Amino acid sequence: MTLPAATPLIIAHRGASGERPEHTRAAYELAIDQGADLIEPDLVMSRDGALVVRHENEIGGTTDVADRPEFADRRAYRTIDGWTVEGWFTEDFTLAELKTLRARERLPTLRPANTAFDGREPILTFDEVLEIAREGSARTGRVIGVAPELKHPSYFAAAGLPMEDVFVAALERPGLTAAAGLLVQCFEVGTLQRLRTRTDASLLQLVAAVGGPADRPDLTYAAMTTPEGLAEVADYADWIGADTALIEVRPGEASALITDAHAAGLKVAGWTFRAENLFLPEIDRNGDDPAMYGRLRGRLARFAGHGLDAAFMDQPGLK
Repeated sequence: MTLPAATPLIIAHRGASGERPEHTRAAYELAIDQGADLIEPDLVMSRDGALVVRHENEIGGTTDVADRPEFADRRAYRTIDGWTVEGWFTEDFTLAELKTLRARERLPTLRPANTAFDGREPILTFDEVLEIAREGSARTGRVIGVAPELKHPSYFAAAGLPMEDVFVAALERPGLTAAAGLLVQCFEVGTLQRLRTRTDASLLQLVAAVGGPADRPDLTYAAMTTPEGLAEVADYADWIGADTALIEVRPGEASALITDAHAAGLKVAGWTFRAENLFLPEIDRNGDDPAMYGRLRGRLARFAGHGLDAAFMDQPGLK
């Protein structure tokens, strides 16, 4: 099945994460009911090789693991993509252990209403998110796509957890993906290049405003978003997923990125559209309260006018 042709497509960023704790069933189901075209799970790995859904493999801020004395000795330091991180990491837990944890709001000060849902839901697996999309498609009569992001695949491979192989095996299991269009994302280049030969799913190369892919120290995102760089990305990917700062160099003033990407044959998704003033440029804010909703609809309409093909949104109901 193919994804709908609406412009821009709405990708529910970790579900309706502005209104429910991210990556929970409640967040995904609300996003579907609000009309999202795709739901987005970030994929990390358990010690026993399961694909689990968390924004990062460090889960101290998104689960109750810090309150669980039986896991106190799992607190550790890890170096991930060149950064030293302290906390609790999914790769130190079996799937059964992770399933005993409960999700909580990642930004409780900014989104206090979401804390009412803390402790209600377990960590999801990739298979469970695919099932949520299939159920949502049946419930709404729309095709609900899934946009998984593979997080830190080189890091996991070095730890003996071959994320790419496990992911491809998941796609090959009968019935799991039949009801959902797939848009597979990654910041790493090599992962997407290898997946190009292993799956027919659409592939999206993520790029940030600074830095470069963790698996390519010789390459910067700035180089990847030149016309020449975009042509190279188009050899293995169908989309580019860009920080909105790369699309609007100043509020209301578009860069050449979308035009250049379209010329290379790539569609463009922008990340991340969030309603709170804290995340908005001054032109789109409403008052001074960081948590107050600004003019997100106007911002999205402006980017659509630039030619944006898809938008990652924390509040997909505000499309």
